[in-house]
Amino acid sequence: MKLTEWARTQGVSYRSALNWFHAGTLPVPARQLATGTILVEEPVATGGRTAAYCRVSSTDRKPDLERQAGRVAAECGRRGITLDATVTETGSALDGNRPKLHALLRDASVATIVVEHRDRLARFGTEHVESALAASGRSLVVLDDAEVEDDLVGDMTQVLTSMCARLYGRRSARRRAQAAVDAARTGTESPA
Repeated sequence: MKLTEWARTQGVSYRSALNWFHAGTLPVPARQLATGTILVEEPVATGGRTAAYCRVSSTDRKPDLERQAGRVAAECGRRGITLDATVTETGSALDGNRPKLHALLRDASVATIVVEHRDRLARFGTEHVESALAASGRSLVVLDDAEVEDDLVGDMTQVLTSMCARLYGRRSARRRAQAAVDAARTGTESPA
Protein backbone atom coordinates (compact mmCIF):
# COMPACT_ATOMS: atom_id res chain seq x y z
CA MET A 1 0.00 0.00 0.00
CA LYS A 2 1.10 3.60 -0.47
CA LEU A 3 2.67 5.46 2.41
CA THR A 4 -0.25 7.92 2.46
CA GLU A 5 -2.76 5.10 2.99
CA TRP A 6 -0.59 3.48 5.66
CA ALA A 7 -0.26 6.79 7.54
CA ARG A 8 -4.03 7.29 7.46
CA THR A 9 -4.71 3.78 8.88
CA GLN A 10 -2.13 4.35 11.62
CA GLY A 11 -3.57 7.71 12.67
CA VAL A 12 -0.42 9.71 11.91
CA SER A 13 0.14 12.48 9.40
CA TYR A 14 1.70 11.70 6.05
CA ARG A 15 4.50 14.16 6.83
CA SER A 16 5.44 12.26 10.01
CA ALA A 17 5.45 8.95 8.13
CA LEU A 18 7.59 10.45 5.37
CA ASN A 19 10.06 11.81 7.93
CA TRP A 20 10.24 8.37 9.56
CA PHE A 21 10.88 6.75 6.17
CA HIS A 22 13.74 9.13 5.35
CA ALA A 23 15.22 8.74 8.84
CA GLY A 24 15.01 4.94 8.56
CA THR A 25 12.69 4.68 11.59
CA LEU A 26 9.45 3.71 9.84
CA PRO A 27 8.15 0.78 11.92
CA VAL A 28 7.26 -1.34 8.87
CA PRO A 29 9.24 -2.42 5.79
CA ALA A 30 8.92 0.09 2.94
CA ARG A 31 10.64 0.83 -0.37
CA GLN A 32 10.71 3.74 -2.78
CA LEU A 33 10.01 3.21 -6.48
CA ALA A 34 11.90 5.00 -9.25
CA THR A 35 8.84 7.24 -9.66
CA GLY A 36 9.22 8.43 -6.06
CA THR A 37 6.21 6.55 -4.72
CA ILE A 38 6.84 4.92 -1.36
CA LEU A 39 5.23 1.53 -0.87
CA VAL A 40 4.72 -0.05 2.53
CA GLU A 41 4.85 -3.85 2.60
CA GLU A 42 1.49 -5.43 3.39
CA PRO A 43 1.50 -7.12 6.80
CA VAL A 44 1.04 -10.88 6.90
CA ALA A 45 -2.25 -11.86 8.55
CA THR A 46 -1.68 -13.67 11.85
CA GLY A 47 -5.11 -14.79 13.06
CA GLY A 48 -6.68 -11.48 13.96
CA ARG A 49 -6.14 -7.79 13.62
CA THR A 50 -3.99 -5.69 15.91
CA ALA A 51 -5.16 -2.18 16.74
CA ALA A 52 -3.57 0.58 18.76
CA TYR A 53 -5.75 2.73 21.00
CA CYS A 54 -4.52 6.25 21.74
CA ARG A 55 -6.41 8.76 23.88
CA VAL A 56 -6.03 12.22 25.35
CA SER A 57 -8.35 13.70 27.92
CA SER A 58 -9.27 17.04 26.35
CA THR A 59 -9.25 18.92 23.08
CA ASP A 60 -6.48 21.25 24.26
CA ARG A 61 -4.20 18.16 24.40
CA LYS A 62 -5.03 17.09 20.85
CA PRO A 63 -1.49 17.78 19.51
CA ASP A 64 -0.28 15.11 21.95
CA LEU A 65 -2.59 12.58 20.29
CA GLU A 66 -0.59 12.35 17.06
CA ARG A 67 2.69 12.18 18.97
CA GLN A 68 1.26 9.38 21.11
CA ALA A 69 0.16 7.48 17.99
CA GLY A 70 3.65 7.92 16.55
CA ARG A 71 5.33 6.61 19.70
CA VAL A 72 3.02 3.59 19.75
CA ALA A 73 3.66 2.82 16.07
CA ALA A 74 7.42 3.16 16.51
CA GLU A 75 7.51 0.95 19.63
CA CYS A 76 5.33 -1.68 17.94
CA GLY A 77 7.76 -1.69 15.02
CA ARG A 78 10.69 -2.22 17.39
CA ARG A 79 8.88 -5.12 19.05
CA GLY A 80 7.82 -6.70 15.76
CA ILE A 81 4.11 -5.98 16.28
CA THR A 82 2.32 -5.13 13.05
CA LEU A 83 -0.52 -2.66 13.53
CA ASP A 84 -3.56 -2.98 11.29
CA ALA A 85 -5.23 0.18 12.61
CA THR A 86 -4.79 3.00 15.08
CA VAL A 87 -7.84 4.35 16.88
CA THR A 88 -7.51 7.85 18.35
CA GLU A 89 -10.01 9.46 20.67
CA THR A 90 -10.48 12.48 22.89
CA GLY A 91 -12.31 11.81 26.14
CA SER A 92 -11.95 11.54 29.89
CA ALA A 93 -10.58 8.29 31.30
CA LEU A 94 -13.15 8.49 34.08
CA ASP A 95 -16.10 8.91 31.73
CA GLY A 96 -17.47 5.75 30.15
CA ASN A 97 -18.68 7.66 27.10
CA ARG A 98 -15.96 6.74 24.58
CA PRO A 99 -17.64 5.35 21.45
CA LYS A 100 -14.43 4.52 19.57
CA LEU A 101 -13.13 2.41 22.46
CA HIS A 102 -16.49 0.65 22.76
CA ALA A 103 -16.46 -0.14 19.02
CA LEU A 104 -12.90 -1.46 19.30
CA LEU A 105 -13.79 -3.70 22.23
CA ARG A 106 -16.90 -5.01 20.41
CA ASP A 107 -14.99 -5.80 17.19
CA ALA A 108 -14.26 -9.53 17.43
CA SER A 109 -11.83 -9.36 14.50
CA VAL A 110 -9.41 -7.34 16.68
CA ALA A 111 -7.33 -9.96 18.49
CA THR A 112 -4.85 -7.56 20.12
CA ILE A 113 -5.28 -4.04 21.45
CA VAL A 114 -2.09 -2.05 22.04
CA VAL A 115 -1.89 0.96 24.38
CA GLU A 116 1.07 3.09 25.43
CA HIS A 117 0.12 3.20 29.14
CA ARG A 118 -2.69 1.51 31.06
CA ASP A 119 -4.20 4.91 31.88
CA ARG A 120 -4.72 5.62 28.17
CA LEU A 121 -7.30 2.80 28.18
CA ALA A 122 -8.86 3.61 31.57
CA ARG A 123 -7.74 5.13 34.86
CA PHE A 124 -9.20 2.29 36.90
CA GLY A 125 -10.18 -1.30 36.18
CA THR A 126 -7.95 -2.13 33.20
CA GLU A 127 -7.39 -5.52 34.82
CA HIS A 128 -11.09 -6.28 34.28
CA VAL A 129 -10.91 -5.29 30.61
CA GLU A 130 -7.78 -7.43 30.20
CA SER A 131 -9.51 -10.44 31.79
CA ALA A 132 -12.58 -10.03 29.60
CA LEU A 133 -10.40 -9.87 26.48
CA ALA A 134 -8.44 -12.96 27.56
CA ALA A 135 -11.68 -14.88 28.11
CA SER A 136 -12.53 -14.35 24.44
CA GLY A 137 -9.03 -15.28 23.21
CA ARG A 138 -7.91 -11.67 22.77
CA SER A 139 -5.18 -9.70 24.49
CA LEU A 140 -4.14 -6.26 25.70
CA VAL A 141 -0.53 -5.17 25.17
CA VAL A 142 0.72 -2.31 27.36
CA LEU A 143 3.93 -0.91 25.88
CA ASP A 144 5.04 1.00 28.99
CA ASP A 145 3.74 -0.70 32.12
CA ALA A 146 5.23 1.91 34.49
CA GLU A 147 2.68 3.73 36.58
CA VAL A 148 2.06 7.33 35.54
CA GLU A 149 1.80 9.19 38.86
CA ASP A 150 1.88 12.84 37.81
CA ASP A 151 -1.88 12.87 37.29
CA LEU A 152 -2.81 11.44 40.70
CA VAL A 153 -4.01 14.76 42.16
CA GLY A 154 -5.93 15.49 38.94
CA ASP A 155 -7.55 12.05 39.08
CA MET A 156 -8.57 12.56 42.69
CA THR A 157 -10.09 15.94 41.85
CA GLN A 158 -12.02 14.41 38.94
CA VAL A 159 -13.35 11.58 41.11
CA LEU A 160 -14.41 13.99 43.83
CA THR A 161 -15.99 16.35 41.30
CA SER A 162 -17.97 13.48 39.83
CA MET A 163 -19.16 12.30 43.24
CA CYS A 164 -20.06 15.81 44.38
CA ALA A 165 -21.89 16.51 41.14
CA ARG A 166 -24.13 13.55 41.81
CA LEU A 167 -24.73 14.59 45.41
CA TYR A 168 -24.99 18.36 45.20
CA GLY A 169 -25.58 19.22 41.57
CA ARG A 170 -23.20 20.41 38.91
CA ARG A 171 -23.18 24.07 39.88
CA SER A 172 -21.38 23.73 43.20
CA ALA A 173 -19.54 20.47 42.49
CA ARG A 174 -16.22 22.02 41.52
CA ARG A 175 -16.10 24.25 44.62
CA ARG A 176 -16.98 21.34 46.92
CA ALA A 177 -14.47 19.04 45.27
CA GLN A 178 -11.73 21.64 45.62
CA ALA A 179 -12.65 22.13 49.27
CA ALA A 180 -12.44 18.36 49.81
CA VAL A 181 -9.01 18.20 48.13
CA ASP A 182 -7.79 21.15 50.21
CA ALA A 183 -9.10 19.50 53.37
CA ALA A 184 -7.38 16.24 52.47
CA ARG A 185 -4.09 18.07 51.97
CA THR A 186 -4.26 19.94 55.27
CA GLY A 187 -5.87 17.11 57.25
CA THR A 188 -8.83 19.20 58.43
CA GLU A 189 -12.52 18.88 57.80
CA SER A 190 -14.18 20.69 54.92
CA PRO A 191 -16.38 23.68 55.90
CA ALA A 192 -18.91 22.69 53.21
